[in-house]
Amino acid sequence: LTEATIISWYVDVGDEIGLDEPMVEVETDKAVVDIPSPHAGVLLHQGGEAGDTIAVESLLAVVGDAGEAWEPAAAPDTADAAPIVGTLDEAPALVTSQPGQVAALPKVRRLATELGVDLSVVTGSGVGGRITDEDVRAASIGVDSGPVERVPMSATRRAIAENMARSWREIPHVTTYGEVDAARLLTRRDAIGKPALDAVMVAAIAPLLVEHPAFNAAVSGADIVYKKHYDVGIAVDTPHGLMVAVIKDAAAKSIEELDEEVRRLAAAAKEQKLTLDELRGQTFTISNIGAVGGRFGTPLVPHGTSAILSIGMAADRPVVRNGEIVVGREFPLSLSYDHRIVDGSSGRAFMAAVIEALSV
Repeated sequence: LTEATIISWYVDVGDEIGLDEPMVEVETDKAVVDIPSPHAGVLLHQGGEAGDTIAVESLLAVVGDAGEAWEPAAAPDTADAAPIVGTLDEAPALVTSQPGQVAALPKVRRLATELGVDLSVVTGSGVGGRITDEDVRAASIGVDSGPVERVPMSATRRAIAENMARSWREIPHVTTYGEVDAARLLTRRDAIGKPALDAVMVAAIAPLLVEHPAFNAAVSGADIVYKKHYDVGIAVDTPHGLMVAVIKDAAAKSIEELDEEVRRLAAAAKEQKLTLDELRGQTFTISNIGAVGGRFGTPLVPHGTSAILSIGMAADRPVVRNGEIVVGREFPLSLSYDHRIVDGSSGRAFMAAVIEALSV
C-alpha cells in the first residue's frame, strides 16, 4: 500500500470529534475504508480535499484542543548550508536519429511496445522531433479517428491493472482444461443443503492443495516457497472491478462454515467493505466465471501464488456413457499455473484430481 484517495471528510476544520470516531473516508488500492480519529478533540487541519491522492505516511489530519492554533512546520534554515563544490557537465544534445531510426528515450520505447505502437510512423512533438509519452499514447488510441474521453483510473482499477500486468509479465502461464459432470456435482450440492457453488468448489479443492503442494506455492527469487497454510481466494465481480476475497484456513472448515464465509465475503466485496486482511494472502484462487456467462478461459495467476482455477457455465453436450452417445451437462474447468513450478504432467494430474473430487 503506497497511497490512498480521499473520498470525503466526515468532519470539517473546527468541528469536534471523539476518539475512534470516523474522520475521513479513503479508497486504497484494495477497498474503501474509514480512518478513525486517534484522539478526542477538534479537527485543526485536513491534509487534502475530496479527490486528492495522498502518499502513505504523509500528513492526513491534525487533531488538537479547542482554540489551539496549528501551523505547518517551518522549512529548515539552509542559509548556513555548505556550498556545492564542483561543476555540472552540460547535458548532451539529443542524438538525432539515423535513417531508419527514431528519436525516443528507452522508457518511451518500452511504452510503445506495451501499447503496440510502431514508433516509425509516430511524429514526435518533443525537442528536436523526439517522441514523447503523450505522442505514443495519442497514437495508441487513434486520436485522429474520432472523439475520445480520457478518464482517470480509480485506485481500485489502477491496482487491478498493475497486478494483472505484473502477473502476465513475470509468470509463464500454462492453462489446461477439463470438464466435470454437472448433474453429479449439483446432485451432491443438493444433498448437502444447496450451499453456494463457490463453497462446494473450495470444500473439494482445499484438501487437494495439501496433497499437491506445488499448487500452494510461489516463486521467490531462486527459491520455491511451499506454503503450509491453505487460504483460498474467491474472485468476486463487483461494480468497482474484480476483487479476490480470501477464506483463511479453508482446508479446516466445514461446508457449512465455507458457505457462510463465501456469502459474507461476496456481499462485503460488492459493498467495498472487505478488510485488508480479507483481501490479501490467498495461496490459491477460484473464479466462478459461469456466474457471468463464461465457459472456458485463461485466468491469470495472481502474483505470489502458483495457480488459479475457473469454473464456467454448465452446458449440454454429447458425451459417451456406457458405450452410447447421450446428452450430458458439463461444467467447464480452466486451470492456469506457473510453469516455473508446475510441469505439464503435474498440471494434468491436479486437474484430474479436481474432477474426481467434484464428481464424488
